Amino acid sequence: MNLSNLKAPKKANRNKKRVGRGMGSGTGKTSGRGHKGQGSRSGSSLMRGFEGGQMPLHRRLPKRGFTNIFRTEYTMVNLDRLAELGEKELTMERLQSLGLVKGRNGLLKVLGNGELKTAVTVHAHKFSKSAQEKIEKAGGKAIVIGGTGE
Repeated sequence: MNLSNLKAPKKANRNKKRVGRGMGSGTGKTSGRGHKGQGSRSGSSLMRGFEGGQMPLHRRLPKRGFTNIFRTEYTMVNLDRLAELGEKELTMERLQSLGLVKGRNGLLKVLGNGELKTAVTVHAHKFSKSAQEKIEKAGGKAIVIGGTGE
């Protein structure tokens, strides 16, 4: 491939549609607006979702529940997933490098699904009660990162 055989993609070099420039242009007379009616008038602008007077979709559908905009999202990791890693100490940096926690400032909560056979020290932002009990029963430590555990 070189400069001599480069081609623009199809429809890349189309001219802007110039309306109201005579009958021969294809968009003369009514300039693509049709005859009469709301959209044909100058200054016509409709609100988003307007359906010609029919009840708009966003008003026809039922509204339910509540979305808490202040909610904190945690990445959930179960004990069986931590057990199969075979590590003695699991810090946030180590879990990020293993791909269990996404992003730099992701929050981690350890859940108690599964069993631990070896003692593991786990650093996380939150632990479920069962996870904390199982980690300590196996001889490990559950260390809460970042001030309070809330």
